[in-house]
Amino acid sequence: MPFEEAGSRLDQVLARMLPEHSRNRLQGWIRDGRVEVDGVAADDPKRKVRGGERLRLMPEAAPEETAAEAEDIPLAVLHHDEDILVLDKPAGLVVHPGSGNWSGTLMNALLHYAPAARSLPRAGIVHRLDKDTSGLLVVACNEIAQTDLVRQLQARTVKRQYLALARGVVRGDQLVDQPIGRHPTQRTRMAVVSGAREARTQVKVRERFARCTLVECSLETGRTHQIRVHMAHLGHPLVGDATYGGQRGEPVFGRQALHAWRLGLIHPRTREPLSWESPLPADFADLLDRLRKERT
Repeated sequence: MPFEEAGSRLDQVLARMLPEHSRNRLQGWIRDGRVEVDGVAADDPKRKVRGGERLRLMPEAAPEETAAEAEDIPLAVLHHDEDILVLDKPAGLVVHPGSGNWSGTLMNALLHYAPAARSLPRAGIVHRLDKDTSGLLVVACNEIAQTDLVRQLQARTVKRQYLALARGVVRGDQLVDQPIGRHPTQRTRMAVVSGAREARTQVKVRERFARCTLVECSLETGRTHQIRVHMAHLGHPLVGDATYGGQRGEPVFGRQALHAWRLGLIHPRTREPLSWESPLPADFADLLDRLRKERT
């Protein structure tokens, strides 16, 4: 350490010596004991230095730098060939690493299950499900398949059907054709916004209960939170959906009641139409059982 730094704070000295790192990151490393001053771990970023001390830094990779690491996370694989992988995602599993979820994601699991996915953008993931939505996802295993699946999504030949439990009594089958964009004031939410991207959801009533309705939703487009936003726009937010108003006057459920139960597509190589179905997970099935018992 330069003698000219005498009297300066340790975090300020490191910030000047290591401008490639943010002050916040350096302060975190000091508090974590990753900075030694003359062989002794420092734990106070405000510590004053004498100048001339020997510094040793043991940096820790930022979360975003280690997000693409393989992790041994169990996957429920329904189909796997040289081109595509179809799996049944449990509720609670984040698809892509991001702020607050830099590890333990579906992408980390895919890199362990199929190491070759590392060569593909987003490990071959071509569409997503929200963290607390369960159900079917298709993943590409090579660049040709990934390109084809993206084109199928754009051409709407990938068929995605969901089961959702909505609050209140949905009046009947209907097409919701309302554009969806970022909420104008609450940036973590989506909303029906005039002039935003086209969004179309087919809603079919499957079963009615006293306080809610089981519906089947088919996506014609794939906007973020599309089903959740469209059902809330109809005045029937999904049961358990705290983000879009689905927690009042309804059965208690720990997540949004949404399950991707059916997936259909054209195989990228053989051009054969394929489809898969996923049974309701236990929590969703138990919720419906309770509602049916209340009705009898």
